[in-house]
Amino acid sequence: MSILTDSRTGAAPWHLWLVGILSLLWNAVGALDFVMTQTRNEQYMSAFNEEQLAYFYGLPMWVVICWGVAVWGAVLGSILLLLRKRLAVAVFLVSLLGMILTTVHSYLLANGLEVMNDPFAVWFSGAIFVIAVVLFVYAGSLSRRNILR
Repeated sequence: MSILTDSRTGAAPWHLWLVGILSLLWNAVGALDFVMTQTRNEQYMSAFNEEQLAYFYGLPMWVVICWGVAVWGAVLGSILLLLRKRLAVAVFLVSLLGMILTTVHSYLLANGLEVMNDPFAVWFSGAIFVIAVVLFVYAGSLSRRNILR
């Protein structure tokens, strides 16, 4: 018996459920942010100043698509992880790539850092990237151990 799986029962390891549920909750927050921003929800967007609103509402379509792929891919990857599907690995990778493209736009091609004017935004973007990489690596590790089918 391994700590990764119970070979007697074929049950998923306890940490798969913990990581899967936590990642689904984390990624659902990202999806909520995407939906609230894209629907221009007044109450949600009231936390931003006019310059920030103009930045969000003026994102090029390719950035909005990459952002959508990133957040919805992460949600789907979390669900696939909980379902123990190997496809979670590829979906987490596509999500990670969407997030990287969105971040490149925000911090290298546009003035996102200047507009946000908040060092926390950089830290938070870094945390999102680290979590996305960890989820991709974690799913890959489970897949290699045949825990994901």
